[in-house]
Amino acid sequence: MPRKGLRPRDRRPAPPADFKFNSVLISRLVNRINFQGKKVASEKVVYGAMDIIKEKTKEDPMMVFTKAVENVRPLLEIRPRRVGGANYQVPIEVKPARGTALAMQWMLKAARERAGAPMSARLAEEILLAYKKEGAAFKKREDTHKMAEANRAFAHFRWW
Repeated sequence: MPRKGLRPRDRRPAPPADFKFNSVLISRLVNRINFQGKKVASEKVVYGAMDIIKEKTKEDPMMVFTKAVENVRPLLEIRPRRVGGANYQVPIEVKPARGTALAMQWMLKAARERAGAPMSARLAEEILLAYKKEGAAFKKREDTHKMAEANRAFAHFRWW
């Protein structure tokens, strides 16, 4: 251990909040969708999805999106750990920042796998399903939790 103590891990500062909803969460979603540097196109997709959510639910789309992210955010995940020549799947708790990133990643992947509609409509549908605790992203969360529960016997290998 260094004499001055351990340094705190440096996190990059959050991206500036978006101009429409003034939300860091929305700007992170826009940056995650961003494809080949076309940020304006990804903003159109996200804001179009928010408009669709507002039409369908008659509620604040920002509230619906944050609730959907909360519903999909995993609390546990499994990480492989090598102990004595054997690999164990060790369940660990997920930090909030990583959980949010995983939730958005899973929702985007599920939206991209849908077919037959523009991306904004597919993203809006996936957000609405996550809001209702349904859909592929929520199923991914449940599968992750089941896997962590099944490997709970190896939790004692968690020492980092």
